Amino acid sequence: MTALTVRLPDDKYRRLKALAQSRGTPLNRLIDEMATLMLAEFDAETRFRLRAARGAGQAQRGLELLDRAASEGPVAAK
Repeated sequence: MTALTVRLPDDKYRRLKALAQSRGTPLNRLIDEMATLMLAEFDAETRFRLRAARGAGQAQRGLELLDRAASEGPVAAK
């Protein structure tokens, strides 16, 4: 694991510490959880941007496929 020194304004530090205490978790764990959430959001945004770039200019084809699927009705489960 890597140690990280972060400089925060005193007020922000006190508020984060109070938040961690209210959740019954150490401040380090709270910050680790926040970092995990931010990375998950970043990964999701990156994934959606890549998918959007791959599908750029294919809106009409997508709509045609949806229309065809709707006209064929639901697929029976096996």
